[in-house]
Amino acid sequence: MDQELSQRLSRLLDRVEAWLPEPPVVVDWERDIAALWQAHPLGGQLVPVAPRDAVRLDDLIGVERQKRALVENTQAFLQGYPANHALLWGARGSGKSSMVRALLNTLADDGLRLIQVDRHDLIALPVLVQRLRDRPERFVVYCDDLSFEGSDDAYKALKSVLDGTLTGPPDNVLLYATSNRRHLLPESMADNQQTQLVDGELHHGDAVEEKISLSDRFGLWLAFHPFDQQAYLEACRHWVIHLGGESAWGETAREEAVRFATLRGVRSGRAAWQFACQRVGSHAVLDSKSR
Repeated sequence: MDQELSQRLSRLLDRVEAWLPEPPVVVDWERDIAALWQAHPLGGQLVPVAPRDAVRLDDLIGVERQKRALVENTQAFLQGYPANHALLWGARGSGKSSMVRALLNTLADDGLRLIQVDRHDLIALPVLVQRLRDRPERFVVYCDDLSFEGSDDAYKALKSVLDGTLTGPPDNVLLYATSNRRHLLPESMADNQQTQLVDGELHHGDAVEEKISLSDRFGLWLAFHPFDQQAYLEACRHWVIHLGGESAWGETAREEAVRFATLRGVRSGRAAWQFACQRVGSHAVLDSKSR
């Protein structure tokens, strides 16, 4: 009877264990250079991830000023000097997210560690920052494609961490964010109805001030604009050669790149990469069929 009961208990435990989640992988910052922050009711956990790609800063075309400013800010931070939280905002596909990934690939050996936080997990951002406070590493906490709706309170946690608490963020943590919006929060015509002209000076209402106050907490603003034709073609040339070699770029490829951008109605670094993938991939298929 005891043996039968033991077997039944063993089978029951096996069934329970099958439903349990896998134990979290512990981040080793000597080995891991990037992680995701996942919030849960008890606070949150860090999940190590490998870099998405090997893009380097030299691969980013047409954004030299923004690249130089972000690298200088990050290097100052890594060396223990004063540095600013950074907001990379502007046109879609213009290289904002790629620049942060390239920054990690380039400066990881100098001690940079990156933690990405999804907008929905920002509510537990103060918990994450507190966990990092006494670590010896230097962290950039990264929020990609950041924007908030009018009823979304997650931005309050971000605003508090940036510059709203008594202690502030520790000196080993910077926040970098990318967004298509400069002010991160939606703006409406009704917000401007509270604006008044007082003694010749323009005074915004509380709604506008609240929306501006979040982006104001980022000390470094980097604007990304749509590419002109020259910058777009330079990016196309770089990626076509990167994927297919020097012989893959020529006048025919240039003309196709112009048509590609015209049909899509956009010139950007993302469009240049997509064109390069399409051209090099399709020509590789044709070459393989002709052999």
